[in-house]
Amino acid sequence: MHDTLDELLADVAGGRRTAEEAAAALRDLGYVGVGDFARLDVGRGARAGTPEFVYAESKTVEQLVAIVDRYLEHSDAVLCSRVSGEQAEAVAARHAGGAYDQRSRVLVVTRPDAAPPAARGSAGILAAGTSDVGVAEEAAAVCRAMGVTVVTAYDVGVAGLHRLAGPLDEMRAAGAAAIVVAAGMEGALPSVVAGLVDVPVIGLPTSTGYGLGGRGEAALLGMLQSCSPGLVVVNIDNGVGAGATAALIARQAVG
Repeated sequence: MHDTLDELLADVAGGRRTAEEAAAALRDLGYVGVGDFARLDVGRGARAGTPEFVYAESKTVEQLVAIVDRYLEHSDAVLCSRVSGEQAEAVAARHAGGAYDQRSRVLVVTRPDAAPPAARGSAGILAAGTSDVGVAEEAAAVCRAMGVTVVTAYDVGVAGLHRLAGPLDEMRAAGAAAIVVAAGMEGALPSVVAGLVDVPVIGLPTSTGYGLGGRGEAALLGMLQSCSPGLVVVNIDNGVGAGATAALIARQAVG
């Protein structure tokens, strides 16, 4: 199912599709079951503008393979997050169109006959330190899967703030409509960025740091307490949520 509701209704009104065909298409806007363990929202892309994401952690290899198999019956691509190497190998053995990134642990599986998503909009992705790159790349993978051009710059945290100017100039030049900023430790970088740019900034706290608050709590609270307007915050290590939000903003910004 690849239609939006508006496109589907326009086809019926224009005589390009019968009411029966439209009804069959609408049924695909629901969900499909996989055994007794999963119900896949195959209509999310048409309804909400974001693809469905499969959170692979805690799923067995067999469950993930079955979910990917079923999902590709209804969609051009499926995105899986927090995928282990073993899971990725099992899916790759069945589907040649899979791309697994070990750094972000994101697996994107595409049908061989699928067209790439239509390019639309641009977003920036920053990571304060190298330890934050995996989560930042999760956000970047989601943006790319939604057809958004991504400009990245990593290891540009507040401990060496002079490193930030060049990447921000590059993102402005690319027309980035939103910027995701991944940061652990004290989580200061998103507040700094939000004070320097005129687009929404999405704070992405990461579970990087020492001692008390070192699992991302300090970064999360610091971002939530920010005095910089234009900064919103997702949960700790939620690269998928940050990337989807940035992509929705970027796609809407170009009309």
